[in-house]
Amino acid sequence: MKVEIWSDVVCPWCFVGKRRFEQALEQFEHAGDVEVVWRSFQLDPGAAPAGGLTASENLARKYGMSVAQAAARHAQMEELGRREGLDFHFDRARPGNTTDAHRLIQAAREQGRADAVEERLMRGYFAEGMDLADREVLARAAEEAGLTGARAAFTEDRFAEAVQADLARAAALGLHGVPAFVIGGKYLVSGAQHPDRILEALRRAWADDEARAPAVP
Repeated sequence: MKVEIWSDVVCPWCFVGKRRFEQALEQFEHAGDVEVVWRSFQLDPGAAPAGGLTASENLARKYGMSVAQAAARHAQMEELGRREGLDFHFDRARPGNTTDAHRLIQAAREQGRADAVEERLMRGYFAEGMDLADREVLARAAEEAGLTGARAAFTEDRFAEAVQADLARAAALGLHGVPAFVIGGKYLVSGAQHPDRILEALRRAWADDEARAPAVP
């Protein structure tokens, strides 16, 4: 059974959603038969490679709030992250365009390393202040997660095309935010839902697949 996850590496709720999905999958009776496919999504596709703003300044500008209000929201998110076992440091994070990061994840899909690269880039951005505009930094991080030939992701057209294909499919599905989990090609779980909610969708999709399966003579 396929689970497709649309996500962006600068989305804190996507990191929370990743953890909650992993918790649900640990409880799912057929976890070994689940294929997880990471799909590209961009919260801000028009973002500059590196805007120079802090995460709080960027949030304040985007939603018309004060920097202090944005920082308070980030403090709340950091606390929530700690409860999920995540190390958020919004004071280090520097927002930027995520196209190159998604190209690396697309390349990692071909090598079966997409989950590891997704994890490494999210941790790099939220905990380490990784510069999303520095291709060398991104490539080294992806290689640490097991991707070989990482730099080819920035030059080979098929990876850019795969990113655009994922974005187009998200638009066709009416996805306006992430994380978004499409389970068994049928059930959509939007947002970083509680693991029990994700587990319920996994079991329902599996039951539907079994109901459609032809009887064995």
